Amino acid sequence: MTTTFQPATGLLASLDLLQITLDGPVIHVRLNRPAKRNSISDPLIQQLHTCFVNLPEQVKAAVVSGEGAHFCAGLDLSELVERDIGGAVLHSRMWHAAFDAIQFARVPVVAVLHGAVVGGGLELASSCHIRVAEQSAYFGLPEGQRGIFVGGGGSVRIPRLIGVARMSDLMLTGRVFDAQEGAQMGLVSYVVADGAGLEKGIALARRIATNAPMSNYAVTHVLPRIADQAQSEGLMTEALMAAVAESTPDAQDRLRAFLEGRAGKVVKSS
Repeated sequence: MTTTFQPATGLLASLDLLQITLDGPVIHVRLNRPAKRNSISDPLIQQLHTCFVNLPEQVKAAVVSGEGAHFCAGLDLSELVERDIGGAVLHSRMWHAAFDAIQFARVPVVAVLHGAVVGGGLELASSCHIRVAEQSAYFGLPEGQRGIFVGGGGSVRIPRLIGVARMSDLMLTGRVFDAQEGAQMGLVSYVVADGAGLEKGIALARRIATNAPMSNYAVTHVLPRIADQAQSEGLMTEALMAAVAESTPDAQDRLRAFLEGRAGKVVKSS
């Protein structure tokens, strides 16, 4: 399925720590530091940020994966330097900006996970909207054993997926979750055989790309904010977003097609 993807051009082609390819409405962004288990250096986090704020106009969905045996082993500790408090805050905020650019990208993002998904790698995965895990994937937050604390948005995003208690367990004890445990706790949506993750992720991205753009935007940008609101505010936000979405020409065309019998009904997939 990936053979039809072509290398990106222009600015995206200059991002040497990423392999970026496109096929129509789908972009595939692959972390490209396999010798370092795709650990995140400052240049890599900056290139991720640059990529997601400069997605080509034709892109409607994105896939993020890792080259080699692992998705991402987290912060590259070999590049860890002593910083004063101010510098450490700015470094963390640089990660926040990059992962915000993914979570609130113009298009939905599917993460394909295999091997190590630990530390900053788990923070990166949690900033994506759908997670596909191969059987080899394992999840951990070793910051507690390193004498540090999550700094890439993990304390905000990960508890929303698995709960504070499970995140505390990961950090306090060094416990590691496998792919099946990740699915049971809601960390991942799909578990597939080793080697099948990218095909599944791309298939999901292709399907997502056929949705109305405003509907996708509502799910990725508005739904998380509604979840953070009190019920009364959330219901008002929902009403406003529903009105915006259904008033677009795209939505009107799709609703008309359904009423005229030109669109398929919801059925259980085999």
